[in-house]
Amino acid sequence: MARVIFYSKPGCKGGTKQKVLLTAAGHEVIPYNLLTEPWTVERLRSFFGDRPVAEWFNLSAPKVKSGEVLPEKVDEQTALALMLKEPLLIRRPLLEVGEQREVGFDVQKIDAWIGLQAVDESLQEISDNLMKENLQGCSHGHDHGHKHQKQGNCKH
Repeated sequence: MARVIFYSKPGCKGGTKQKVLLTAAGHEVIPYNLLTEPWTVERLRSFFGDRPVAEWFNLSAPKVKSGEVLPEKVDEQTALALMLKEPLLIRRPLLEVGEQREVGFDVQKIDAWIGLQAVDESLQEISDNLMKENLQGCSHGHDHGHKHQKQGNCKH
């Protein structure tokens, strides 16, 4: 089992589900507040790998939803500067196991990387149900206008 450093927004229901799934698979989850972490350009950049810059952004961030920030039109340096200034723009979660880092919660990719199968029969149903959900973003979708503007204030 892996020791997973898990950067997310405290109180977010989607992040909670992701941590439950990891824990059910026997992983040790070490949570950190993505919004208060002292990021550097180099450290933050290391989570994004070869993904296009637009995939680095949290599409539920108020500035993205309002059109103030257009992820598909931002270059790498600008994206990192914006994210350091306003961590809500960072796609969540950021995951770190050993030297490998990832962004987002693609169930298939994470399952292939560290495994997501429940280690205990009593957790199997919970795990199976969570794996069927879209755990990539906000657990209730992006299209109904909610805003997660305050730290630790996600009610979803």
